[in-house]
Parts: sequence; structure tokens; C-alpha cells
Amino acid sequence: MSHVREPTVNPVPILALRPTQITVGMREVAEKRTRWRELGDSKGGAFLGTHVIPVILGPKQRHYVIDHHHLARALHDEGVTDILVTIVADLTALERDAFWVVMDIRGWMHPFDVDGQRQDRDALPKSVADLLDDPFRSLAGELRRAGGFAKDTTPFSEFLWADFLRRRMKRKAVAADFEAALTEALDLARSEHAAYLPGWCGPSHGA
Repeated sequence: MSHVREPTVNPVPILALRPTQITVGMREVAEKRTRWRELGDSKGGAFLGTHVIPVILGPKQRHYVIDHHHLARALHDEGVTDILVTIVADLTALERDAFWVVMDIRGWMHPFDVDGQRQDRDALPKSVADLLDDPFRSLAGELRRAGGFAKDTTPFSEFLWADFLRRRMKRKAVAADFEAALTEALDLARSEHAAYLPGWCGPSHGA
């Protein structure tokens, strides 16, 4: 198998992209849609030229998204039909079962549902249009932007934070008052209970 990181010459239809996760934070998708509209036609083309979706090329030449699901969903919702991709690894030579073993072991998939429960790979959506909303993923994304934790290279790090918050907060509370939930999340993020999470910015033990 080959490993490349060059964008494909031809754009790929967004609806042909295969998600490797079940959920996104729709609040974050909405924010990306707003930013896209603010760009307008004059800057939109340049934006698409620099925001490339990383994918794994799998069986049947399908493109499996391993990052920027929120962006892909936002652009689709805004009527964008095609986007450039960069192929991180070409796994087309693998049989289907072997392909999914590699995806799982390499941390290139996150098949967890809206309740944070791991599902079989068949539960993964066939299209970014079918991604489901996880409000705790939205809360985790906003928590990072508010300085609750640092951006980290750990795969699906914000989902780890989402799961942390899910186990300590009520979904209804997040839906009823997002700003109050964010304030609570900031307190939780600084606690020692979150010290195991990537990007933790809590007080040092020597403080």
C-alpha cells in the first residue's frame, strides 16, 4: 500500500465522502456555515483551495474522511457540491475486514453514538448528510475555543472531552442554557478529574 499526502487534482463530491464517525456538534456546524456565508463568492473559492479534507482511500476507491467532518457537513448544507481532498493513505488493496481493522488500530475511526456508546462499523453514516448531532461535542468545541483545554494532535481529542462532559452533565441542561453549561464545563475542565485528557490546562501540582 502507498502513503501519500498530495491533494487530488480533481475535486471529490462531498456526498461521496464516507464519514468515520457517527456524530458532530451541530452548533459547530452552524458556526462554520455562518463563516462560509461571510466569505462570499469572492473569497469562497480561495477558502476551498486551502481547506483540504484528509481522507483514507479504501475499498472500491471510496474516500473515508478522517478529519474536518464539521467543515464537510457545513459546506454541504450551504450547497457546496465538491471539495479537494488529500489522501493520507491508500488502503485500496485491503479486503473490507482488514481495512476496518487498520482504520480502528490507527485511530482513524470513532464509531461512537450520541450517547457515547461504541457501535459496530455498520452504524457509520454513508454520507456527511447523515451525521447526527451530539450536543456534548458542540460543548467540547466551544470549551476549547474558550480556553478550557489546548488544541491537541490526539485523534478525536474533542470527542474525549465530550465524553468527559457527558458523564458529568445532563443533556437537558446543555440544551436549555448552553452558556451556563459552558461555564460549568470550564470549571470541570480545570479540575483534577480532567487531568488525563489531551490538552488539559488545569493547575499544576506544584501550584
